[in-house]
Amino acid sequence: MAIPRTRPYKGPALLSYGFRPFFLFGALYSGLSILLWLPQLYGQLSLSTLFAPTDWHVHELYFGFLPAIVTGFLFTAVPNWTGRMPLQGMGLLMLLLIWIAGRVAVTFSSHIGWQAALGIDAAFLIAVAMTIAREIIAGSNWRNLKVLLPLLILTAANITFHLEAHNSGVSDISRRLAALAAITLIMLIGGRIVPSFTRNWLVRENPGRLPAAFSSFDVVSIAIAVVALAAWAAWPDSVTTSALMALAAMVQLLRLARWAGHLTLRDPLVWMLHASYLFVPVGFGLIAASGFWPVWLSPLAGIHALGVGAVGGMTLAVMIRASLGHTGQPLRAGLSGTLIFSALLVATLARIVAVVSDANADLGLQVAAFAWMVAFIGFAVAFGPALCRRRKTRAAQ
Repeated sequence: MAIPRTRPYKGPALLSYGFRPFFLFGALYSGLSILLWLPQLYGQLSLSTLFAPTDWHVHELYFGFLPAIVTGFLFTAVPNWTGRMPLQGMGLLMLLLIWIAGRVAVTFSSHIGWQAALGIDAAFLIAVAMTIAREIIAGSNWRNLKVLLPLLILTAANITFHLEAHNSGVSDISRRLAALAAITLIMLIGGRIVPSFTRNWLVRENPGRLPAAFSSFDVVSIAIAVVALAAWAAWPDSVTTSALMALAAMVQLLRLARWAGHLTLRDPLVWMLHASYLFVPVGFGLIAASGFWPVWLSPLAGIHALGVGAVGGMTLAVMIRASLGHTGQPLRAGLSGTLIFSALLVATLARIVAVVSDANADLGLQVAAFAWMVAFIGFAVAFGPALCRRRKTRAAQ
């Protein structure tokens, strides 16, 4: 007998499945928070946070926005992996409120103190990790326990971020640990969904070469990248680290090439996944280049390729696809989805230009911020109504 995908549920549609509230509120927060970031950077606005302006910006990307989207994805994927019922209703609402409390606590930490802000902020990722561990163990789905490791690293990085900011005034290693966790999640989850969705589309629309099946090459390529990221987190200025990052760039680029993305250009919903993953090797390569030629290139170019391009792009691409599929809409990006993702690409390229070109730094930064806002507020406007109403078809989610 087929396992039902949801329990009978009569509450608000927004709380019927994990992707709904976390995609919507995560996108809104991501788009609106960038409006606070630039005024802070230029000294035109001061938030009641104990974090320096750049630290607040970095923290809310990796520990505010990203955990919300990852939670939405995992709370939708884990029931498929385990055959168990998804979290709904009051339990989902409580987790959402914990996430919101963390954003408020960080932004107003000067009023409540750094210890209280740390505790409230860290509670969300801990609760999410415990929930996912419970479901995977209860469903005896042992092979997917590996997704907990990046979550735990992200949790540790978040705690370290608060400690570093309090003790030294700025964050350091915790930023790179956050990137390590985020990119590892992309390599694990992206390495699963990108070739899978590509294969499905090619079989249906463009028979011929198919993506390479997961093999020992994927395991080795991920291991090399994780080692390179760990070395970068600990010794960012080492020549050995730069060499490892260069090697990671090459193997990740080869991994992406094995997925036959160039054959999917007729479907934006598929190629945007490949475009997002491309910023993983690009980011590795730029960080490696900045280590070999520090006078000519800042590591910020690679950092933003990873943070804006890989993290921002992959989360947005997954949000668009999952929102369409799980709300009963055709799996077509359409004009709105294509424009939203195009804005994200503009944000990524403009942010890299702002780093490498002193003459266009301010313009590039402003274009990047505006395009990022358009991408995520655009997602909330275009997909928010569907996230707040019940699925169109009778089929269970």
